[in-house]
Amino acid sequence: MFAVTGDTASIKTTSYKVVLPFYIYGAVSFMIAAVLLFLSDYTFLSHYFQPKILAITHIMALGWATMIILGASHQLVPVLIEGKLHSEKLAWLSFYLAAFGIPLLVYGFYEFNMGAPAKWGGRLVALAIICYLINIFMSMKNSKRENVHAVFIFAAVLWLLFTVLLGLALVYNFTFLNLLPYDSLHYLPVHAHTGIIGWFLLLVIGVGSRLIPMFLISKYTNPRLLWKIFWLINAALIFYFLIFYFFPERANIFIPSILILAAIIMFIFYCAQAYKHRLRKQVDEQVKISLLSVGMILLPLLLLLVILSLMISKSGDETELKLAYGFMIFFGWLTAIILGMTFKTLPFIVWNKVYRHRSSLGKTPNPKDMFSHSVFNVMSIFYLAGFVLFAAGIMTSQFLLLKTGAVLLIAAAALYNWNVFKVITHKPKIK
Repeated sequence: MFAVTGDTASIKTTSYKVVLPFYIYGAVSFMIAAVLLFLSDYTFLSHYFQPKILAITHIMALGWATMIILGASHQLVPVLIEGKLHSEKLAWLSFYLAAFGIPLLVYGFYEFNMGAPAKWGGRLVALAIICYLINIFMSMKNSKRENVHAVFIFAAVLWLLFTVLLGLALVYNFTFLNLLPYDSLHYLPVHAHTGIIGWFLLLVIGVGSRLIPMFLISKYTNPRLLWKIFWLINAALIFYFLIFYFFPERANIFIPSILILAAIIMFIFYCAQAYKHRLRKQVDEQVKISLLSVGMILLPLLLLLVILSLMISKSGDETELKLAYGFMIFFGWLTAIILGMTFKTLPFIVWNKVYRHRSSLGKTPNPKDMFSHSVFNVMSIFYLAGFVLFAAGIMTSQFLLLKTGAVLLIAAAALYNWNVFKVITHKPKIK
């Protein structure tokens, strides 16, 4: 999802050989998740704790979003800290461990086999995150410069490791009855929200606050505001843990929710200021999708506040709302920002691979010309229509809406893959 472009990228870069496999893995995972969504759409008419829904959720969270983030951040972090990536071997190791671990874990969920497949999958994913964390930590330690964006990333990876280790404990809790005081379903909200808020939200804000002004060619920066956002998000997580374990009254959950809402509003303000102070008046479609995703963060949060209100008043069934909440996070907010950022970052990575040593031979293509903009635009239309229809299908329990939305999301995933592989297989063209 995240890489660098422009002059800063020529200062410190990581080999494309490390980054591209993560993009490919993520693209294929998105396609698989969309197909499984189509095959399993009927399960979205009942409870959210079902094998197929768990499998799709983890493909989207790990195979799609996390793999692309891990890969691209191997190139971004060295630029942020103005240093080198500590070890490309560790980067490769994190890829292989995750690449083998994620399918095992997903298979375990899909078949609801919490034995060897799920346990080995969880172990491999945990080891992958540990390798990544060591790599990022050593890279920052060896660097002469740290900034708020790098701190966001490092803190997010710590929360990711906690999320994965807790998830592994929940897998073991299915077969070791006394491992945790309660059943795994009891701890599922902690596992989910640590990953969503601690990993994804911190990471997206930390990196997005650097890339969005860059892509808008905006000089706006406000580290003080970003530090406030950083502490609000981490305080919300700490309050959430304290409330979950010591003050479980449902009304208390509004406290961390309000802190998160405040942080998101501040981030939207930050992006709005970057947009206002941009030097380039024309904004391309990729950045528009990325900016749209910033607003889409509010959708699941507002829905969460509705769910909490219903839970407190005990005035209705929240099953459909909880399903829609998860869908809006993984197929909405996270997917939208990845779709936009991929084609602002991947073409540059491949351009750097193909033309870095050939640019003196003649005129080379612009990175933005390495993918099909018409295909991207159609993909965006299919994606947005599919997202809206499937979300509406969940909320209204209408099978036809679910089916139609899933078909459109498959089409969007297919077009995304087509464009990704078009960029990756680009051949030199020098005039």
